Amino acid sequence: MNNILYPLCACVAFLGFIYKLRVLRTNHSPAQIALIGNFFFQAATFTVSSPPVWVAISRNVGIVNFSGLLSQSTVILLTACQQLVLLHLTHERRVAWRKAKPRLIALCLILAAMVTLFSMATSSHENPNDFAVSKAQYYPAYLSVYLVGYTVNQVDVGLMGWRFAKVAPSPWLRRGFIVVAISMPLSMVYAGCRAADIIAGQFGVSGHSWEPVAQVSVAVASIVLAIGWTLPDWGRHLSTVWEWANCHWAYRQLSPFHAKVTSQAADVVLDPGPTDIRTRLYRLVVELRDAQWALRTWMSPSVAEEVRQKAVAAGLRGDELAATVEAARLAAALQAKTRGIRPAEHSNSPLEAEPQDLAAELTFQRKVARAFTASPIVSAVLMLTPGSHPSQEHA
Repeated sequence: MNNILYPLCACVAFLGFIYKLRVLRTNHSPAQIALIGNFFFQAATFTVSSPPVWVAISRNVGIVNFSGLLSQSTVILLTACQQLVLLHLTHERRVAWRKAKPRLIALCLILAAMVTLFSMATSSHENPNDFAVSKAQYYPAYLSVYLVGYTVNQVDVGLMGWRFAKVAPSPWLRRGFIVVAISMPLSMVYAGCRAADIIAGQFGVSGHSWEPVAQVSVAVASIVLAIGWTLPDWGRHLSTVWEWANCHWAYRQLSPFHAKVTSQAADVVLDPGPTDIRTRLYRLVVELRDAQWALRTWMSPSVAEEVRQKAVAAGLRGDELAATVEAARLAAALQAKTRGIRPAEHSNSPLEAEPQDLAAELTFQRKVARAFTASPIVSAVLMLTPGSHPSQEHA
């Protein structure tokens, strides 16, 4: 399995390394340098862990399973980089280095212990596919030190991600922190498998049966981390694409509604000429509101009260209730004007809600449009108007 997963993870990490490397042209902050280091060591870890590379490196160095020590050492180094990234993103530089110092010292001690314990162990053949399982069974002290360093740091990174997501200054940085934190459970699955390897080895049993779980969990955790670390950079492009798509969808949704409403209030429609989609959408919303006021004298208060009672009985509340009432009043007004039946008494205001900004207004008008075309309550009220209310008379 690692013949496929590990090269894939190495490619993802290398792409992240190349993507972040360009930032050095304009940003030499410790956080950016540490993030580049994170991707470099992550790419190195999975490259070395790929069986053909593993065997070649160990053979050239002349130490059996040297690639195992190298790959697990780069894991410790990338965790140090992750610590530096989070600390420098969330603290002033002096404070970040002060908090990082004990973490870095601890990681250096773990690396030294790993090298010492590895040199004391002996291996008769290369284990590119089951190095950790073999070490857990025959040299548990080495793997225990590595596992403690890995687990403590991944828990620390995950908790910092959750904590810092609450105070992140931008939406995509917050989402990036959340994704980083989400990787922690996957890392803990890997750590649990390695702990199980150590325990099983003490009873003369190997952990080969759950080794695929360990490999998949660490691979997926690494990909999730790569997404989280880069999300603040490319996430804003997703926002741009989403905004563009949402504007076009809103325009397509509101255009038929706009055409029906303004068919009886043509004076409110202007020809702004060729404009971008946001301007056209803004004009659409403004003209819909203008049309409502133009049709106000055709709106019967009794219709509004009737549809409000039906909507409340149907369980509608808040904006859904207001949108349904507005849609029904508009539909009834259009029908009344088409038939030339003006109510003896009309509403003072055609509005049921007054959103405070364009985004809220657009969201509300889309709800009105949906109710206008699909609400059974609106259809039911139209069956009774105009002409069914005693207050109505021919104009």
